[in-house]
Amino acid sequence: MQTVFSIAVDALAYGMVLFVISIGLSVTMGLMRVVNLAHGAFAMIGGYIASYAARDLGVGYAAAVLLAVVGTVLIAIPIERFLYRRIYGAPELTQVLMTIGITFCVIGIANFVFGPTLKTIPLPETLQGSVDLGFRSIATHRIFAIACGLVVAGGLWFLIERTAFGIKIRASVDNASMAAALGVRTEIVYAVSFAVAIGLAAFGGVVGAELLPVEPYYALRYMVTFLVVVSVGGAGSILGALLACLLLGAIDTTGRYLAPEYGEFFFYLAVIIIVILFPRGLAGRFK
Repeated sequence: MQTVFSIAVDALAYGMVLFVISIGLSVTMGLMRVVNLAHGAFAMIGGYIASYAARDLGVGYAAAVLLAVVGTVLIAIPIERFLYRRIYGAPELTQVLMTIGITFCVIGIANFVFGPTLKTIPLPETLQGSVDLGFRSIATHRIFAIACGLVVAGGLWFLIERTAFGIKIRASVDNASMAAALGVRTEIVYAVSFAVAIGLAAFGGVVGAELLPVEPYYALRYMVTFLVVVSVGGAGSILGALLACLLLGAIDTTGRYLAPEYGEFFFYLAVIIIVILFPRGLAGRFK
């Protein structure tokens, strides 16, 4: 019973961390039609900034998270302006080559500036320890990660479905030229959407550092995992991404608990089966 409970909690926390990071990639691929293989690099940048702020500058955890998100977005803005705008609407191979190049550049800079070692982000006392439920205790950080995932899911749904900006996003996606003719500044919509996606990646990189450790090859190590979430959930689908993360998180965590010698075999086996059964993703594009 305790093993089942531990698997469930760890799977839920892991799935929510994947969601917070991957939903930004789902936005750029589904809404903006950009295959951004550098998405994990921005999550890694967020983790490095938070680690440096907390360990070297001595700021608190909340301030480190804020600095990580804001700092990563500020780094991403000129990259979006001078690089990504050149590949909006370009062939997918062009997008892949551009963004994988950005990924390797970020990896090289991270190795040069911070070294090849793993970077930790000290947790505050409130996120250390565990919460006693009587029959079982849950690590406080796991609860925090789950809560963050739920808040991000609800916030994104509200942004896209219940705000004027969300209407502009959907209009730009459906017909960019018509939206522009009606007065929608599509370049601003894309820039803000990109900033939101990158901010979420940085936030997820910090919140999930306990489960996905920050190190120089983070961007490559988890690139396929983030792409798998988008593929299984359906690009641009908030609900699909959430379902994909929870399902794949449960499968991967269960496999690692019960059959660790198989590594990620069960994870990728599940991916193959799901893609065959649901070629357009679990939920399709969120509308």
